[in-house]
Amino acid sequence: MASDHIQLTVHPRSDFGSAASRRLRRQGLVPGILYQKGDASLAFQIGERELGRLLHGDGVRTSVVDITIGSGDVRPALFKDWDVDPVKGAVLHVDMAEVDLRVAIQAPVAVILTGTPVGVREGGVLDQPLHEITVEALPDVLPESLELDVSALEIGGALHVSDLLPPDGVTIIDDPELVLASVTPPSTIEEVEEEEAVEAAEPQLVGETESGE
Repeated sequence: MASDHIQLTVHPRSDFGSAASRRLRRQGLVPGILYQKGDASLAFQIGERELGRLLHGDGVRTSVVDITIGSGDVRPALFKDWDVDPVKGAVLHVDMAEVDLRVAIQAPVAVILTGTPVGVREGGVLDQPLHEITVEALPDVLPESLELDVSALEIGGALHVSDLLPPDGVTIIDDPELVLASVTPPSTIEEVEEEEAVEAAEPQLVGETESGE
């Protein structure tokens, strides 16, 4: 296995269901599933603190994890998804998926905007409709993120998926015409706010109809 993989050893899990999951969480453990291609999924449990440390690390969605469940074999995998308590913020469940290091996969990658647009310095507002895109690459070359320099972006201008420059071995799957960043004229926002303020300030008389009758 590659030396830059995350090394993770967890314990197998044999109890299932909501009650069993609640018992694990009371013990500071989080239930998880490792999905295997062409084979049965493997259930495991992991310490809440250890999992939190991993999930808050950089590039967690694109980092290959060498996971060992109990005395089983080491399996390369990626974090697929995890459920979070909306109130407490604690991780409730985690899903991982085994990967073949020789086969390209598709994964979401964050788009990071760099620089201050010319249009923003002139009073415009920077908008980023998409914060991540889908790429295809071998698991070991999945980028942590892709950067897009927006320094030259003027008011009314936009940058698209086609403006990204992925590294060698990485293919962008999303529509190249999708807008990643744009600078909105300040007047557009001000006009909308003014119109909403005027509409809110205009009282309507009781019994008044749209025709004024």
